[in-house]
Amino acid sequence: MTRGLQKGLTNYGDADFSLFLRKAFIKAMGYSDDALDRPIIGVTNTASDYNPCHGNLPDLLESVKRGVMLSGGLPMVFPTISIHESFAHPTSMFLRNLMAMDTEEMVRAQPMDAVVVIGGCDKTLPAQVMAIASSDLPSIVVPTGPMAVGNYKGEVLGACTDCRRLWAQHRAGTIDKAEIDLISGRLVPTVGTCGVMGTASTMACIIEALGLALPMSATAPATHADRRRIAEASGKRAAEMALSGSPKPSDLITHTSVRNAMIVLQAIGGSTNGLIHLIAMAGRAGVKLDMDAFDRLGREIPVLLNLKPSGTHYMEDFHHAGGLPALMRELTSFLDMEALSVAGGTIGDSIAGAQFVPGQDVIRSVAAPLKKSGAMAVLHGNLAPHSALIKQSAASPELMRHTGRAVVFDSIEDMAARIDLPDLDVNAEDVLVLRNAGPKGAPGMPEAGYLPIPLKLARLGVKDMVRISDARMSGTAFGTIVLHVSPEAAIGGPLAVVQTGDRIMLDVAARQIELLIDATEMQRRLAAWKELPPQREAATRGYAKLFEDHVLQADQGCDFDFLKHNGTSKADS
Repeated sequence: MTRGLQKGLTNYGDADFSLFLRKAFIKAMGYSDDALDRPIIGVTNTASDYNPCHGNLPDLLESVKRGVMLSGGLPMVFPTISIHESFAHPTSMFLRNLMAMDTEEMVRAQPMDAVVVIGGCDKTLPAQVMAIASSDLPSIVVPTGPMAVGNYKGEVLGACTDCRRLWAQHRAGTIDKAEIDLISGRLVPTVGTCGVMGTASTMACIIEALGLALPMSATAPATHADRRRIAEASGKRAAEMALSGSPKPSDLITHTSVRNAMIVLQAIGGSTNGLIHLIAMAGRAGVKLDMDAFDRLGREIPVLLNLKPSGTHYMEDFHHAGGLPALMRELTSFLDMEALSVAGGTIGDSIAGAQFVPGQDVIRSVAAPLKKSGAMAVLHGNLAPHSALIKQSAASPELMRHTGRAVVFDSIEDMAARIDLPDLDVNAEDVLVLRNAGPKGAPGMPEAGYLPIPLKLARLGVKDMVRISDARMSGTAFGTIVLHVSPEAAIGGPLAVVQTGDRIMLDVAARQIELLIDATEMQRRLAAWKELPPQREAATRGYAKLFEDHVLQADQGCDFDFLKHNGTSKADS
């Protein structure tokens, strides 16, 4: 087996010359022959001035490099794409697959015996795991970690659940422009990812549950010494893996570990985005995620984590309460404890080392959960033949079974233009419907599913309504919101033919979402829709063209069809 600089030699037709030339150039960086003879650990640098979630990257890079060198390896830092949720147009989801491709190709192209991927903001971590699953080199994930909490007038604040709550008050007129500007400087007091159970924290927890990151990696705050110590330990572990050649992502991402991750996703009150990303990550490893099994787990696994937006606490509180190992200890009767961990043992070993923190109220027991059911429910019906998703743990109980009149918006632009009109025909019992906001329709499936309450209703004190779309929703958001309707409207899914005035029935307990028209009328409308011109101009070049031609639907993880694992599914083997 080739190692170090001899791996993946550039093809000049003479392998000896290729190695000679590679060494000649790298020595320009001041490396000694001793250094160049050691195993090489690649370390991704996703720092960017556009990405405050990765603002601690320089510190983490130094810590990882220190850990690698302490174990006799040679760290080699290389850049990849960096994506921040608020600075990516049209959406970060649109660019997730591009980052996955970039990371995979750089891991394959450059000589390394193991790789440490460092990332945090929502789509970064899943992109990196998709990449390492496809390249299947010994790998370890280091999340950047959540930010510290903010404070305003004595109230603890955490981005971005409180961002949305306070912005809704501003829209309703209870917070003026001067005050909301002041609040904006208090919501994000440090670098790091959102301090609530948004998508970034959800993905960090899922990745730790999959065994791809060291224990406590999901929760240590970005600015704490714990985060740097975890980075150093990850570097040391990567150097050990470089020598042993294992474990590889294919050893860790298995049907068993994916089921463990699904259990954790339900128990933490995780982001709905987490399911899309877990499907995509598992798919890269040849593991098919069973949506019906995920829904069944939602009936069995309660929400145990008292964390916003489902509860009251923040990520740093979760860390001080013992982090993910302590939460998983409460789930031992459900989990497969023999699933492997990148730490070198099993998930059971990680749980055995969990802290006991008396008196804490962040991690609940199965006997006394925060919510009796799991975070999410998978819905089916004539409006979502493949599936739709609702985060029931963040929904209003009184709206979980509801029938109302549809108020339809044909696009995000249409919604933005009409949602606040004083003459909009809408009342609190209606069902807001947004379409053409899915993977192909938007494109990039933006987080537009959190439709704002129409201004005229917000000013009357309405805080929640049933909302349905083929878009996504931020994990930091809350409300009775049906998402990921599949197939999406842009490819002729039933959402495309809903008309304002139609009646829609939501029954979460029965897992149903139904457009209350008969089957004959549904077929008539669908046939007529197929004759309509496209909703928008098709992409003609570049990555946009690639995305439009190859992106899969939400229930398939929104990966590209040609990037999924093409071997036998591990779930079926």
